Amino acid sequence: MKKMLIILILSCFLLTGCDSLRFAPSEAQKQNTWLHNRTTTVAAETARSENTSEKLQGLTQLSELQSRAFTSYYGLPKEFPQANTAEDILVESNFQLARTALTESAERPDAWQLADSAFELAIGICALLGGVYGTRAIRFLRTTRAKSQALQEIISGNELFKKEHRPYAGAFKEAHKDQSPRTRQIVAQMKA
Repeated sequence: MKKMLIILILSCFLLTGCDSLRFAPSEAQKQNTWLHNRTTTVAAETARSENTSEKLQGLTQLSELQSRAFTSYYGLPKEFPQANTAEDILVESNFQLARTALTESAERPDAWQLADSAFELAIGICALLGGVYGTRAIRFLRTTRAKSQALQEIISGNELFKKEHRPYAGAFKEAHKDQSPRTRQIVAQMKA
């Protein structure tokens, strides 16, 4: 039963791919999210105090409420940026913080690192299960991991060669024209 569960979990991981995986929120992202909440709060207060239209007041109130959800999801930062007034919020360092958070939010884990981590996890689970099958599985997983690392090195070397020797890129592609569709698909996925 345990083996079936492990196989099912690993299969789901392999079939879903890596696009949906993200790093945990960084301190900059948490600070930016908290600052966003403060910005929407100050904007809502300003809209009320300046007696703006009901539409604008409603929009800023909704934005403030939505921002609380983001802050709850990301978590509170260790250090809170100064953000009591609009002047505190509109300093250049907060714009830089927002740009940093935007850059960090676009980052994704490297597929090779994920594969290596998955192999480590599987090896650890097999070691816990032990026995003859566990030992065989560990041996198989270590061999597969080594092959994965070798494939990574080959693809990286090929890409570097094509980049540095552009006149030979056509000949390089011609030499690989007889690869099976499955091999082409695997290489394309690894390069992405």
